[in-house]
Amino acid sequence: MPKLTHIALHVKDVDACVFFYQNYAGLKLVRDRHVNGKHIIWLAEPDKESQFIFAILPGGPGHQQSQSDFSHFGFALSSKEDVDKLANKAKEDGILLWPTKQEPFPVGYYCGVLDPDGNRIEFSFGQPLG
Repeated sequence: MPKLTHIALHVKDVDACVFFYQNYAGLKLVRDRHVNGKHIIWLAEPDKESQFIFAILPGGPGHQQSQSDFSHFGFALSSKEDVDKLANKAKEDGILLWPTKQEPFPVGYYCGVLDPDGNRIEFSFGQPLG
């Protein structure tokens, strides 16, 4: 049976994306590699480096997404208060996409944030995952 091990994103600004995912999603640096002149970063949740990696690679065109496209990455938080804090931080930073909202199970309480490359990130509490 296959196991999902990583997602790799080509981004315009590797450093800005690494900073975002470390500060907003709490991911930690696992590998910092230079391969054939390219800077490749592996990030992971603390203590889950052997389970799932978020790879950030250079050379992306920037992510453009239509308003009707709800593709996103999802991160679970520990409480509604944590979602509120993160949404307030994102609003101050000018990257809040969706204000906090409560939806019926299984969606829960969430907000949306844009990463530096234009990817949509959902931060939620109360979903059955995470």
